Amino acid sequence: MLYKKIAKPVLFRMDPEKAHHLTIDGLHTASRLPGGRALLRGMYGVPRYPELETNLWGIRFGNPVGLAAGLDKNAKAVQGFSSIGFGFMEVGTVTPKPQAGNELPRLFRLPEDTALINRMGFNNVGIETMAEHLRQTGRRSIPLAINIGKNKTTPNEQAEEDYRACIRGLYAYGDFFVVNISSPNTPDLRNLQHGDDLSRLLAAVKDEMELQHRKHGGAQKPILVKIAPDLEGDEITYIVRTIADSGVSGIIASNTTISRAGLTHPHKGEAGGLSGKPLTERSTKLIHTVYAAMEGKLPIIGSGGIFTAEDAYAKICAGASLVEVYTALIYEGPGLIRKLNEGLRALLRKDGFKHIAEAVGSAHRR
Repeated sequence: MLYKKIAKPVLFRMDPEKAHHLTIDGLHTASRLPGGRALLRGMYGVPRYPELETNLWGIRFGNPVGLAAGLDKNAKAVQGFSSIGFGFMEVGTVTPKPQAGNELPRLFRLPEDTALINRMGFNNVGIETMAEHLRQTGRRSIPLAINIGKNKTTPNEQAEEDYRACIRGLYAYGDFFVVNISSPNTPDLRNLQHGDDLSRLLAAVKDEMELQHRKHGGAQKPILVKIAPDLEGDEITYIVRTIADSGVSGIIASNTTISRAGLTHPHKGEAGGLSGKPLTERSTKLIHTVYAAMEGKLPIIGSGGIFTAEDAYAKICAGASLVEVYTALIYEGPGLIRKLNEGLRALLRKDGFKHIAEAVGSAHRR
């Protein structure tokens, strides 16, 4: 209520990107004040619900609702986001070298469609500065994923070197890593989802993860691949099987879409990736297809248009073991995470499930 009545009206009168930076800076500052994290937990934290706890890849997730990549691009507010109820979070996308991204304006709200369009273009501070931010963050209370990409000026033929560099520079700081080959805002990036390019890239990524594991020791860290929601038919099956054959640990479905079907806001013609409610059904269908193609053997993180517990639950029943939000957080505020978790508990009870793992992929068994 506080967010919707006070904060949101102020933020929505501001330029979207300025509001974005104000939010990140504010959360960063709040988490560093004496008692700041405790205050955030008291206001927005999620109680421990054993039926929502998930273990994947040897990692414990206190609840299945995470923060998608793109909001905390530079890992500046990790402690803040860790304190408002998330079960895990992604930072990035980060590239080896800092880059400014695309020209302004590049972020647009579509309130009538409850959506966002962005063409940020992987604007970020680079791996060295992100590593410093994560060093300063110290111990974390939730698992952290690092979303990695290539610099705009790096040709696809050399892309694997950028992904290797990200892993080398940040391996010590992430609990798992996400290969982003599906953003529509870096020229030709989505071409890496196809054919020999995908196989070669994932082989290089797996090799670098093994090298860093031998260097650093400890448990092996998972590597996931984030795919686009605009794939169709046999294309999805081929890409998913290529990903599975590479030996990676899972898939995130999905990134933003280039579709503009059904939009009404004047910004609908802006170039970039669309997120929010228009993506809800499309991403859930993709999860269903991916899960069926892999017969449930490759864990999925579901992302795209989650605003309600029913949205999240549909993705879980379609085959997602975890889910992520981004756009809904902008529209609904930090109280969203608690609402999603409490709603998921009620939906599990309604369907007679004692633990969320029982619901994963249940739509395929009905």
